[in-house]
Amino acid sequence: MNLTIENILLVGSLLLFISIIAGKTSYRFGVPTLLLFLTIGMLAGSDGIGGIQFDDPKIAQFIGVVSLNFILFSGGFDTNWKSVKPVLREGLALSTIGVILTAVSLGTFIWLITDDFTLYESMLLGSIVSSTDVAAVFSILRAKNLGLKSNLRPTLELESGSNDPMAYVLTIAFLSLVINQDQGFLSIFPLFFQQMILGGVAGFGFGKLSKHIINKIKLDFEGLYPVLVIALMFLTFSATDFIGGNGFLAIYICAVYLGNQELIHKNTIFKVFDGLAWLMQIVLFLTLGLLVFPSQVLPYIGIGLLISLFLIVVARPVGVFLSLLPFRMEMRRRFYISWVGLRGAVPIVFATYPLLAGIEKANIIFNIVFFISVTSVLIQGTSLALVAKWLKVALPEKAKPLSETEKNSLELPKSSLQEIIISPDCYAVDKRIVDLNFPKSAFIVMIKRDGEFIRPGGSTEIKANDVLVILADNQEEFGMVNVCLYRPGKNLDN
Repeated sequence: MNLTIENILLVGSLLLFISIIAGKTSYRFGVPTLLLFLTIGMLAGSDGIGGIQFDDPKIAQFIGVVSLNFILFSGGFDTNWKSVKPVLREGLALSTIGVILTAVSLGTFIWLITDDFTLYESMLLGSIVSSTDVAAVFSILRAKNLGLKSNLRPTLELESGSNDPMAYVLTIAFLSLVINQDQGFLSIFPLFFQQMILGGVAGFGFGKLSKHIINKIKLDFEGLYPVLVIALMFLTFSATDFIGGNGFLAIYICAVYLGNQELIHKNTIFKVFDGLAWLMQIVLFLTLGLLVFPSQVLPYIGIGLLISLFLIVVARPVGVFLSLLPFRMEMRRRFYISWVGLRGAVPIVFATYPLLAGIEKANIIFNIVFFISVTSVLIQGTSLALVAKWLKVALPEKAKPLSETEKNSLELPKSSLQEIIISPDCYAVDKRIVDLNFPKSAFIVMIKRDGEFIRPGGSTEIKANDVLVILADNQEEFGMVNVCLYRPGKNLDN
């Protein structure tokens, strides 16, 4: 079947529906949903029962980049800075030094065991699979609701969300060395520093600008705010890429900043991006499943399995243990971090760059990367909970923490309601709710104004003589609310 305008929506919706229904029951059998989405794509492809002809790396790469924008932004937006801050240095060490060490050790191994690959081609392959996959780590940890001790979960999520930019820079750098044999190894360092510095600065700058735009612009409909954030997300990526920075790094930093600020309709934005991230994960894995030809992967199973096992057992632990040497950390925590070295869709997306560049061994690299990703998700993804129990780093069922999205999506009962009358001399008069810096555990559920009840939002302005119906946990929370209403510039949630 050839994809046309007439049948692409039918085929796409059927594949999406099948993926969602199949994914609902997949964990009963211990199969990660992402692997299932990939398998459905392969079955629907030219070598499968669907017979859909899709062999366009350029379109696949475009879908991959767009999907990664949503996945990285959603993951960053869901990152709680208070939980990440204590493990910031460890996470950054893993996402930079750890990625480099993994790429170099794996690339060296590939160069030593193969006769066909040059040193730069080996390092290119090692770079492509050097980072943990943000989609795989986020989705598997959250779908399994796996609670981990000692800040392990924020460390793993910070690493997976921030290490793709490093792998991308290494991939582009070694790809340029493969194409331009006359270039020296030192030529990649200017590119590295340019990408990382500009990406970091642009991400933080666009984060502050986006917060200002979201809170100051007045849109007539609540549903337009997630659309506005999507526009700002793509603007952050494309503008950073245009000036030579790393767009993926900028996206993640921007999202982490926004996720920890007071925003208008923040809960709505959370829910929309959580759904979009899942949609993009499904679309991405289906697309990559359609792109691969299983018959072309089969000849590389032997070498692929050898490289995959070395990556899991040697290269990843080397990267983790050496990058974490300066930090005090229990050995079992280090072992578990090294085990959660999930590869997924990101390496396959990166593997399309050699295909589009037209280098000689691009197809071999793509097929080996695909096999490594599948075996990683199959071996490591299915055993995360079991290994956590073996190493005694798993929390008891009742002690599992909620993610930021779960906290924002749950309707948690509070202990009491109070009405607060706003006097004309109150600081909150003519101020928007989002600017009052309310504690996160207290909410204005209703405003009574001139005999009518108003449903408040972040952009709602408080008026004199308003009666605020406040929902909170205890009297201490109500005291904090009163401080926010009557004393200017006091952020009680920090």
